[in-house]
Amino acid sequence: METPDTPETPAATAGDRTGDRTAGRAGDHAASGAGSGEKAPEPTGVAAQDWDTAAADPQYRAAVVDLLGALAYGELAAFERLAEDAKLAPTIEDKAELAKMASAEFHHFERLSGRLSAIGEEPTAAMEPFAAALDGFHRQTAPSDWLEGLVKAYVGDSIASDFYREVAARLDADTRGLVLQVLDDTGHASFAVEKVRAAIEADPRVGGRLALWARRLMGEALSQAQRVVADRDALSTMLVGGVADGFDLAEVGRMFSRITEAHTKRMAALGLAA
Repeated sequence: METPDTPETPAATAGDRTGDRTAGRAGDHAASGAGSGEKAPEPTGVAAQDWDTAAADPQYRAAVVDLLGALAYGELAAFERLAEDAKLAPTIEDKAELAKMASAEFHHFERLSGRLSAIGEEPTAAMEPFAAALDGFHRQTAPSDWLEGLVKAYVGDSIASDFYREVAARLDADTRGLVLQVLDDTGHASFAVEKVRAAIEADPRVGGRLALWARRLMGEALSQAQRVVADRDALSTMLVGGVADGFDLAEVGRMFSRITEAHTKRMAALGLAA
């Protein structure tokens, strides 16, 4: 999912966003450079190629299969979790809203799974290496109530989305377009902000508990992303090696600084201290 207050990142300005932005994300126009008068830089290297050209490099192909596998399992897990969280919803209207979001996540999963099949890869095999790490993350961050579930969906999932969006800037045009589309907002952002802020207004003591929970999510999400990359040679080579115009070590630091900044803005949107 993508949140309305995502700061500008290389992927957000990649210049070939192929999906329309959903309603309720007006703030993201600023993040994508709208109204700034600055033209987005033209993609270079692998980012200027299509899939057929870029995939001639076996290392790049392996990295993209890993990335799509991780994303696909993440979307499947998000669908499962949102459906489960709907049981905690206080009203029928809230249950229906979460069910709608879960459906959107499953649609994203289907698109990623279909893409893997289209490039000759078995989706289950591509997802399998990431199942244990992602399942472990969700076990360690299981919400105890409705509000914690909303904060997790808004803050926790968005940290992962920011990470994948950064990586997407280095991908071929076909893969980048798909990745950006499946990271698009499912509507959870404005819904979560509205519900959490209303709960804090009704009982300010809730804010302290949720702020601690969000800080824990931040730490767990970053650690999980780092573990996933470290465990997969193809992905780590793409990020810090020569494949797909990878990041240098200084850029890795700046990337995580941008992710942290985005987290701080989301916390402010919720009315919580970072």
